[in-house]
Amino acid sequence: MRSRLTLIASLAAPLLIAASLTVVAQASAPPPPAGWSTVWVDDFDGPANTLPSSANWIIDTGHGYPGGPANWGTGEIQNYTNSTSNLALDGTGNLRITPRRDGAGNWTSARIETQRSNFKAPANGILAIESRLQMPNVTGNAALGYWPAFWALGSPYRGNYWNWPGIGEFDIMENVNGINSVWGVLHCGVNPGGPCNETSGLGASRVCPGASCQSAFHTYRFEWDTSISPNQLRWYVDGQQYHTLSQNQFPADTWNNMTSHSGYFILLNVAIGGAFPDALNGPTPRPETVPGHPMVVDYVHVTSKGGGTTPPPTTPPPGGSSAYSTLQAESSQQQSGTGVETTTDTGGGQNLMQVGNGDWALYRGIDFGSQAATQFTARVASGAGNGVSGLVEVRLDSRSNPPIGSFAVGNTGGWQSWRSVPANIAATTGVHDVYLTFTSGQPADFVNVNWFTFGR
Repeated sequence: MRSRLTLIASLAAPLLIAASLTVVAQASAPPPPAGWSTVWVDDFDGPANTLPSSANWIIDTGHGYPGGPANWGTGEIQNYTNSTSNLALDGTGNLRITPRRDGAGNWTSARIETQRSNFKAPANGILAIESRLQMPNVTGNAALGYWPAFWALGSPYRGNYWNWPGIGEFDIMENVNGINSVWGVLHCGVNPGGPCNETSGLGASRVCPGASCQSAFHTYRFEWDTSISPNQLRWYVDGQQYHTLSQNQFPADTWNNMTSHSGYFILLNVAIGGAFPDALNGPTPRPETVPGHPMVVDYVHVTSKGGGTTPPPTTPPPGGSSAYSTLQAESSQQQSGTGVETTTDTGGGQNLMQVGNGDWALYRGIDFGSQAATQFTARVASGAGNGVSGLVEVRLDSRSNPPIGSFAVGNTGGWQSWRSVPANIAATTGVHDVYLTFTSGQPADFVNVNWFTFGR
């Protein structure tokens, strides 16, 4: 949920005073239609004035992730809490996220994200993320600064917090200032500018069908479709499609960076103030902004259709790569936290990018032969800031195993200033799954990797 600057200039709408309507919540999420299956669901059932399930949700607190950008990267002003005054089940099957303001003018609210971070479209199938919710029922000047959202972030953001927007962000429902519109937005690529026109993103908006967004429940849905070529991303409100983006609109590395990682986690929050509401009616909030109006969430439902996933092999495939060949870093079978980009290094191709603490990449079935390898060399580049460095480590067969070797790397003169760095490793024979793991004492990305190899 980032700032919208150029997008909103053409989407501004007058503030509307919504009619008062009776709002009725459903008891539970509807069953998936024929051909679809449930991946994950929360109906927010439970006693009144209790927090949502800790098995399903993480409660974010404060003004940002530790080590991440201030004010959650958006300029919003509220303090997120785990207090039931801001975040609570209502006892009738709803979750309420309620912004409050104290006597000193300080705002509090709530933000939650799913424990799961692997929501991803199956190969040749469709993933849908849906919620039935009512936006805060407040409009006009009393709503200035309200910023409710239902959205998803790429899993590599967890623990990094500086790789946005390359890892992808799907804003399924956003609204500001009590306007009777829903915004659906994609964030990707680089910031500023890039293929997603950051920091605005690529978005569209429309009024809610029938009753206003604020006065009634509506169903907000996002679909990620890999069953067609080119793949598509689609946004809906009450079953009516209003925004579509296709894979062929983006450079290949941009699309790959936001779709090839392990998946997405889902978020719900109500922010107060920040770049998006300020750009339409700023600055916000104002003295006339009225606290206490909740976003009411009936359910969050993740479903899929078609496709399927193939579990990774538990034994190395026959004819795996030789440890003594040049192993391209971007050819990993699995990874977490990394992206790829076109390299300017000799030989061309792509390199792993945006690599930082906790990231990793897996290369299956690497054959070291019967004569032990004792050397490891990697082609790396870094444009990390002063004092930022980290370790490039090699582990065999499990990320929890100790490294067999490592080397430290800091700034090499730029993110495309390449050098080959050697390191000793423990004598290794046989066929192994090889993990490159990355460890740093700082949250910032510290290295790009083009290729690696082993030697005797």
